[in-house]
Amino acid sequence: MSTHLRDLIKIVRASRTAQEEREVITKELAAVRTSCASEDNEYRPRNVAKMLYIHMLGYNTQFGQMECLKLIVSPHYSDKRIGYLGLMVLLDEKQEVLMLVTNSLKNDLNHINQYVVGLALCALGNISSASIARDTAPEVEKLLGSTNPYVRKKAALCALRILRKVPDLMENFLPRIKVLLVDRNHGVLITALTLMIELCIVNPEHNIPTFRKLVPQLVRIMKTLTQSGYNPEYDINGITDPFLQVKLLKILGILGAGDASVSEQMNDLLAQVATNTDSLRNVGNAILYEIVQTIMSIESENGLRVLAVNILGRFLSNRDNNIRYVALNTLAKVVAIEPEAVQRHRGTIVDCLKDADISIRRRALELIYVLVNSSNVRVLVRELLSFLTVADVEFRPDLTARLCVVTEQFAPTKRWHVDTILKIMSVAGSFVPDEVCSNLIALIAQTPELQSYAVHKMYLSLSNDVTQQSMIQVGVWCIGEFADLLIVGESGTGEDGKEFVKVTEQDVINLLKRIIRAPTTLPSSRVYVLTAAMKLSVRFNDNYQKEIRDIIKSFTTDLNLELQSRACEFDKVLTKNTIKRALLERMPAPEPKPISAPSVARKDTKAPSTTTSEVETQPIKTSEPPPATELPLINFGDGPSTETSTVESPLDALNKIFAGSAGVPLNLGAPTMPSVPLGLTSTVPTIGLSSPAPLPIGMTTPPVVSLNGHTFIAFQNAGLTIQFQCVKQLTAPHLTLINASYANSLPQPMENFVFQTAVPKYLKLQLLPASSNVIPPLLTGTVTQVIKIANTLHLQHPVVLRIKVEWTIAGKKEAHEATVNNFPPGV
Repeated sequence: MSTHLRDLIKIVRASRTAQEEREVITKELAAVRTSCASEDNEYRPRNVAKMLYIHMLGYNTQFGQMECLKLIVSPHYSDKRIGYLGLMVLLDEKQEVLMLVTNSLKNDLNHINQYVVGLALCALGNISSASIARDTAPEVEKLLGSTNPYVRKKAALCALRILRKVPDLMENFLPRIKVLLVDRNHGVLITALTLMIELCIVNPEHNIPTFRKLVPQLVRIMKTLTQSGYNPEYDINGITDPFLQVKLLKILGILGAGDASVSEQMNDLLAQVATNTDSLRNVGNAILYEIVQTIMSIESENGLRVLAVNILGRFLSNRDNNIRYVALNTLAKVVAIEPEAVQRHRGTIVDCLKDADISIRRRALELIYVLVNSSNVRVLVRELLSFLTVADVEFRPDLTARLCVVTEQFAPTKRWHVDTILKIMSVAGSFVPDEVCSNLIALIAQTPELQSYAVHKMYLSLSNDVTQQSMIQVGVWCIGEFADLLIVGESGTGEDGKEFVKVTEQDVINLLKRIIRAPTTLPSSRVYVLTAAMKLSVRFNDNYQKEIRDIIKSFTTDLNLELQSRACEFDKVLTKNTIKRALLERMPAPEPKPISAPSVARKDTKAPSTTTSEVETQPIKTSEPPPATELPLINFGDGPSTETSTVESPLDALNKIFAGSAGVPLNLGAPTMPSVPLGLTSTVPTIGLSSPAPLPIGMTTPPVVSLNGHTFIAFQNAGLTIQFQCVKQLTAPHLTLINASYANSLPQPMENFVFQTAVPKYLKLQLLPASSNVIPPLLTGTVTQVIKIANTLHLQHPVVLRIKVEWTIAGKKEAHEATVNNFPPGV
């Protein structure tokens, strides 16, 4: 006697161990096999139902595929229902067995029972292959004109699958859509609009102009929905069929994009719906959000766009965190279109920084960064500084870099600039980028009227705190350069109201000693102190020379080799009175360095699988030998190159890689070598990469630049934007992790996306597969990929990539090449 499905579920649930469950499943599968072999028609539906349950548990039930086909040909509806369900669960379009069901599908599509027709359409819409879709397309097209609305709506959804598999059948279905739009059944209208949206994505050049003629009809349908009275069949919380309204707004946004005349036809409707829709319920908020998306995508009037921004502003006051998150995310996209309207909600956005939800705080922070301008920089920077003092650790690097960028870009006065950077250093000095310290020094050196004020502020800040390394380096540099201004300077007050006290030479020397003795002072900061002490020897009178020399001599036995060598050299210079004063004159003002602004857009990345590939390139011959530091391109995919030749510059060499057979580009979507994890904290030998080449004799190692958060556009063309985010750690300065994200601004998806690259010989590459090979349209999502690079000539040669991207869009294949050589210094 065959076990009932409910009894099998009870037994499986009662299993106390995985082994016990496997024994139950194995026993039951044996019984099902025996029943199938005996051609027992009575228990076939029960057997298929049990196989579906066992398949859900993760066990192999492929032998049941033929049983599904036998149930489909049964004349009974109950058998067909189980058979089609098993067909959709146990099979997919790649199974050859599926070809055997084509005839049964065609017969059931012509069945007199609407529910049997519905089963066939449902199965066809889920698992049909291109050949089956082509064979059954005439029946589906005929069913679109059925008198039964149940069949019409299922036929419209089935047509979606057919057009995705066989786009050349599109012309056959276009006339049917116009007929479906006059249907009074809302279910049919929703499926017709879904089919229209899909056709606009598949072939926008042809279908969007065609469907624009239907805009007046779509507007009438929308007006009927919003002005009609209570209808219990479609009413949800007082709103008539919000699902249909959302679909209508979505297709109107697609059709109105880039066409002013079409957009004008829907302006009044959008304003009316936006004004009359109730925002107290979630259903109304869904419609209002879609209205905002539609207004921002079409060529709408200025007043309408302001109305859309105000709707988002109301969302920010909602207690639901999901609605607030959506509002912040949308405002970040529309701020470039209507900056003034978004500025009116600045206070509400700033209040979101105090939210308990970290995602809300992150989105608010990104939006505030975009809102900062010269008129509101004081207010917003003050709010961001307040947030910085209580921000979580993961927020601080990004927030500190953004604060420094906007301070330099929009500072109303130079004094305010100095004060603000000092406040940032006092709160989060360890996260301040190196370029900020360099630029602050350049600003002070280039502005004589600011030097006395700045050196007093630096001295006052260091007197209160000697734990922030960036503040120590900038402050000690200023004291060394402008100590004479510090000593003779008069008392005064800064912009923050704090008074400057009278400073003596002994106070300055005591401060330097305090910094040296502080256990938190790094060797790099002690170098600044040593250099400042050397400069004070010509800025202070002879009464303090012994103390200054004692400070310098204390470093001559330091364990740090650089400190020791500098101290010994400085000690010798102190004895050369003829050259000492000329040698220690004030330095010329350095040139400011650009700060890499962090990316505003947040990337949701998926953890890619760990597979490794390396690029193979052939040597490039030139007529002249290269310098001694140049290395030729080599083959490090299958083995070393057998040719010996010289090489051009890395950029010239890479330009030839994709020209012919000079190199084998790498398809990141299909890596061929096994995985070897490469972490930023791992040592080089663990991945088989050589260590960085030593610097030439006499060249000291410059400080490693922190690149965390540095984001730049690597490629932007034909609707594709490739963004690189560089991440680096001080423990492995020659290793760089690049988070690449691919975004598509076109209205149709980029399919079969492939990213290929090649590098010079001195670079070694590890590439992980992309999160997907389809890039969603209209910037609705991104595809991410991880690239890991080891620069064996770190600080001698820059990172240069030659990239090639390929994709298919609307059936057309596109390919583009580019050279990426705008990596930041230190990669």
